[in-house]
Amino acid sequence: MTIDSRPWTNMKQIPNLFTLLNLIFGCIAIILILQPDENIAVLQDGNLMISLPEKITYASFFIFAAGVVDFLDGFVARMMKASSEMGKQLDSLSDAVTFGVAPALIMYQLLRMSYLKEESAFGTSIFLLLPALLIACCAVWRLAKFNIDARQSTTFFGVPTPITAFVAASLPLIVWFNQWNLAELLINKWILYLITLVLSVMMVAGVPIMSLKFKDYSFKNNQPKFILVIAAILLAIVFQWAAIPLIYVVYVVLSLLLRKKI
Repeated sequence: MTIDSRPWTNMKQIPNLFTLLNLIFGCIAIILILQPDENIAVLQDGNLMISLPEKITYASFFIFAAGVVDFLDGFVARMMKASSEMGKQLDSLSDAVTFGVAPALIMYQLLRMSYLKEESAFGTSIFLLLPALLIACCAVWRLAKFNIDARQSTTFFGVPTPITAFVAASLPLIVWFNQWNLAELLINKWILYLITLVLSVMMVAGVPIMSLKFKDYSFKNNQPKFILVIAAILLAIVFQWAAIPLIYVVYVVLSLLLRKKI
């Protein structure tokens, strides 16, 4: 067996470069989340004012961009017939950072904001914020299961990590733009704990969830997917960023109701 001493000159490594770009976007998102460069809580006229640092919203966009790149690496790999075990492992490792750690840290920061609204704000224990890391743990668990489960080529078992990450990434944008006056509702510790629990459990649950890959474009063979696409477009038009959690709910409900057709 010979080993290519010039791996980066091999054209079949191009999909892996897309995968590494996914990882880079995830790392940038984490940097933006952890270094917002402004205070979350400030005193103004004797009152404690809570504000969302703008850089966290930038992190959301990097997570969405990573999702596009994550799609492209698989697409390019199939187009170039360059799928490999190496690429599979790189993909999972990158996804663990971008779609596991980054969204968990978004939830961590949102939980911080929720506790800063309370009278005992500056005495909040870090242990009250650590449940946010459940998203990262369940994401890694789900990715490991995916790698060893041959059944998940056409149907997933548990919600994919990128879709979960998109929901978490949408929350800072909903708060920032305060769409439908949801900012106050979302900066509530019990709502955030509930969102964290639901997103985490649904990643590792053994329930069948539809794959979003189209084998062909006939309505008969892809009925749930077409329904989801139409619903997603309509929800996006009406609710904008707030549509993403709603699309997630539609995706899960359709998968459960039409499990025989997915």
